[in-house]
Order: sequence, then C-alpha cells, then structure tokens
Amino acid sequence: MRFNFRTTELKALAYRLLLGYIFYFICRILFFAFNTNLFAVESAATLFKLCYYGLAFDTTALLYINILFIVLSILPLTVNTGKGYQKGLAILYFVTNFIFYATNFVDIIYYRFSQVRSTRASLDVLTNESNKTLLLVSFITEYWYIILIYILCCTLWYWLYYRVKVKPAATGPRMAYFSFSAAMLLIIIALAVGGIRGDFKHSTRPINMVDAYRHVTAPNQGDIVLNTPFAIIRTLTANNFKVQHWTDEAYIDSIIKPIKEYNTVRPVKPNVVVIILESMAREFWGSMNRDAGIPGFISYTPFLDSLSNHSLIFNNGYANGRQSIHAMSSILAGIPSFQTAFTSSPYAKQRIQSIVSVCDSMGYQTSFFHGAANGSMGFQGFANILGFQKYYGRTEYNNEKDFDGTWGIWDEPFLQYVSKTMGTQKQPFMSTVFTLSSHEPDRIPDKYKNRFKGGPLTIDKCVQYTDNSLRRFFNYAKTQPWFNNTVFVITADHTNATYYPEYSKPVNRFAIPILFYSANKAFQLQGVRTDLASQIDIYPTLTDLIGYNKPIRSWGRSLVSTLPTETPRVINSQGNLYHFMEGNYNYIFDGKAITGIFAADDKGLTKNLMTGGTPTPEMEKGMMDCKAFIQDYADRIVNKKLYN
Repeated sequence: MRFNFRTTELKALAYRLLLGYIFYFICRILFFAFNTNLFAVESAATLFKLCYYGLAFDTTALLYINILFIVLSILPLTVNTGKGYQKGLAILYFVTNFIFYATNFVDIIYYRFSQVRSTRASLDVLTNESNKTLLLVSFITEYWYIILIYILCCTLWYWLYYRVKVKPAATGPRMAYFSFSAAMLLIIIALAVGGIRGDFKHSTRPINMVDAYRHVTAPNQGDIVLNTPFAIIRTLTANNFKVQHWTDEAYIDSIIKPIKEYNTVRPVKPNVVVIILESMAREFWGSMNRDAGIPGFISYTPFLDSLSNHSLIFNNGYANGRQSIHAMSSILAGIPSFQTAFTSSPYAKQRIQSIVSVCDSMGYQTSFFHGAANGSMGFQGFANILGFQKYYGRTEYNNEKDFDGTWGIWDEPFLQYVSKTMGTQKQPFMSTVFTLSSHEPDRIPDKYKNRFKGGPLTIDKCVQYTDNSLRRFFNYAKTQPWFNNTVFVITADHTNATYYPEYSKPVNRFAIPILFYSANKAFQLQGVRTDLASQIDIYPTLTDLIGYNKPIRSWGRSLVSTLPTETPRVINSQGNLYHFMEGNYNYIFDGKAITGIFAADDKGLTKNLMTGGTPTPEMEKGMMDCKAFIQDYADRIVNKKLYN
C-alpha cells in the first residue's frame, strides 16, 4: 500500500493560511486609504515597506486565530480528508477568521476618532454601553460602504478557499502514517510557537505592540504596521501598571511634585461647574486659533468664542487620553490613561482623591450630569467611585421625546434641564456636565438642519448645535442667583476627525480647548495663555480656586497660581508609546527607553533629534522626568496611594 505523505493536506493548509496574509494586506491598504491624511507616508515605497514589517504581526494574529484549525488540520486521524471533516474545518476557519477580520474594518472608521488601533481597553468601554444594538445599527447605517467592502472581501476569501480542495485519500500503512503525522504535528506546532512569539530566540520576549514602532520614521506609522486582531489579542492580559524603578523618591518629590498644596484664601466658597464637551477639539474653536495662522480657518463656535473674550483660555492645551472615560479620570481626579485605561483596570476601585472628594470635604453638594442611558460609557460607575452625591442621566431626565435616537438626550434640552436642576441644589455645589450631541453619527435635531450647515466634516454642524446649546444654557444661568458666584470650566474629552493639516499632526491629535470663566472678577479669569496645559491640570486649578488649603495628590499643576516650582508638562499615549512634553522638547518613550526627542514646535514629529546627536542637559533631564512621572504614576495606582 502506498504511503500517504499528506502532501495535499499540507498544501491546502499552507494555501488557507496564505489567504489570511492576502486579505490582511488588502485591509491594511484600505486602512491607510481611508485615513491617508493622518499618516506621514511620503511614497508608495514607504507604504509597502510598512506592509512588509506588518507581516510579523499578521503572522502572530493569524496563528493565534487559527491555532485550533491548524492542529485539527494535521492531527494524525484517519478521517482528516473526509468530506464531513473538511466541512467542519471550513466552518471553524470562516467563523474565527471573519470575526477577527471584522475588527480591522471597524478600525478603518474608528481610527480617525481614536488615533490608535483598538485594544482591550476599547472592548472595556463597549461593555459599559447599554445600547450596543442601537450603536451597531447606527454604525452599519452610517458606514454601510465599509460593511459592503467587508462582505465583498469575505465573499472573495470564501470563494478562494474552495479553489484548493482536499479529497478523500487512504492513509496507507497505519504505523508509518501515524508516526509521520505525529512528527509533522510537533514540527508545525514548534513553527507556530515561533511565529506567535515573533522569532525563535529564547532570550527575547514575544513580539508586542511596541515592536511595531521599531522601523518607522513617524510614531503613528506603527498603526499601519499593526493589525487590530493583534492589538486586541496582545492586550487581553496586558498590565501596563507595572512599577518600574528608574529614579529615587527624592527626585520624584522635588521634580514631579505629586503632592501639592495651595494656600489661596477665598472669603466665599464658589460653586464649580465643569463642562466636558464631547469630541469638541481645539480645531473647531475660533478663539483657540486666532494666532494659529491656518489658511481659510473657519470657526464653528461663535458663542464659545465670545465667552473666551471674558475668560482665561489656554490655546496650548491637550487631552491626557483618547476616550471619554479617560477624560473623566484626567479632569476630575488628575489621573491620565495610557496604553491601559485606568478606569477599566482593577485599580480603579480604590479610594481616590479628586475635586469631588475635596469639594465633599468642604461641604459642597456634588452632582454629575450625562444625558445618555444610565451606566453608559462607565460614567455612572466611576462617578460612584469618585463619590458624587447625585447622578442625573437619561433616566432622571425622563422624557424620551428628546432622545436623539442613538446616544441619549439632545444637548439643548438636557443643558436646560441641567441649569434648572442646579438651581435646586444647595450652595456651594460642584457639578460636572458631560455633553453628547457632538458625536458620531453626527446628527442634529431636524429643526436646526437649515440653520446649522456645518462644514467639510460631518461633525461641524454638531459643534455648531452644541455651541448654541451652551449659549442657551448660559443665557438661562445668568438669571439665576448662583451664577455670579460660580467658576465654570469648559474643555473637551478628546479630539475627533480633522480637516486642517495642522491638526492631523500627531501632537495635535490631542489638542483640546481649556477655558475658565467666572462672572466674579475677583477670580481674575481672563486672558490668553500659551504655556502647556492639559486635563490633569484642571483638578489642582479648581482646588486652588475654591481655597482648599490642604495637601492634594496631583500630577498636574494649578494654572492660576503658576508657581515657579511647578513645571508645565503634558503626558499622553500615542498607541503603545508615551508622549511627554516639557520645556523645549517632546519625548517618545516605549516603556523601556526614550526612542525619540523632537523640538516642541515639531508637531508632526518629523525630525528625531536623537539621530546622530548627543542629548543636551535639558534633554537628559526631560528623559528622566518622563520616566519619573511614569514611575510615580504606576506606584501610586498599584500600591493604592491615590488619596493623599
């Protein structure tokens, strides 16, 4: 009897895995094509080079996804080539591959908002949504063409799969067949392990997201190298809160100054209203771009521009995270989120010092307002952790005629509800308001469709609508007795799609507005500031403004005291990299070493000053400050030292 070397089965297995590479390549090209303006890719040669580097990450993802399929394809059984067995393999192959493949298509659209490949953190945010079905329907309706392309790719993949078939074949001598198959199984498993790790060197760790940035000239090119299934799989068990030891506590205490104290005297405790505007990037505000020199700039915020004339504004402000829930922890508690979101980590459930706890200790009534379904985005859960006394959501609003059909209550009626509810609160009060209408799928009420025409981006008309909603909110608030003794903060949670090239640059993908306003002139909240500011500076600034005279835990600084001992700095995360801004430079840190130093005005991160040069003393200090910040950040989170 002729011996069966299983040649046909091995060829079919290799072919089926090759199809995965082909369709991941197609999706990578689509990912770039739909987001071209966000990447500094100067030529087709550069693009294909990035695709080449992406093969290692595709290998890991495809092997993880198909490991069961591979093992079942080569198990030493006598039924492998049977029609029923091959049909079962095909079902397993298509179900697992098509599910993971779909995540790449989600990121074709989602990337323009998040500026990072989706990870476990993205899944964590989704789990907090109570209207997942509605959001899915909205995505399919709004981006039907992406769904169509996905279906076409899957259909072609399915058709190509069956161009190579395995036909029933005899095994030949059983002993030889099983022995050969067992040896082949061990060899293929060994190869798969090497492919999943990225190489066969025992001394190196398995390939990770940060490895995507080894061969790029601009940091966000790493997102072209990556694929979304890899990013999700590699972060499923990720823990980016590991405590490192780069410097000593004395350096951290003297330079980072995580414990601060402001002894400003306030004869009367002011009310505090923090307004966090959904996706309201700095790009949309005229007052934040008066000196930006952007040709043909158009503002979509006439009310906020007029309010800026009587406010203290920061036109060099940045977000410390990429998602709405990240903004909540950054703004209210001064806790940024990097590769792994603090709010979705096990460490979030601990005692946290914040503007909420500070106000509570001073006798304030505290409340949180968000017009979405209660529990949406994880806001209500984190609000409870911070200690808000009252939560007002879609349930408390209790009028579904104002539901926008996707997210929650339209901004205009909800902000009117907010202002009236504030009037019932005992003073002093501290309230946080999170808007929602300036959000994909970028719709506005029918009655405003002829009034707010927007601009080149679909969100532009939503920005106009929310700006007008704020105008009506302030017009009503001005008539209330609590208004003149209130400090308002207006900022954004994160950025959105971009139109102007200046805001497509990596640094400016975090560019948000920061505004402080009070009708009470005693607070002296007027002027335009160009120094670095970020969301984590808002919490200490508010403790200063309300006259809290005890130490606080804060990585940010008071923007109104401007003490010479507090250094302006900004930190956020570009995908799997830290981005640290201080003094004259921007630093890129991969968690182990500084990989890039760029001039502060090089918003595109185009010229790495580390290439062929020796770091200056200022650069050396900046590199250490970056590490010291992250060291103290992880230490305080992991060891539960977030409450001073």
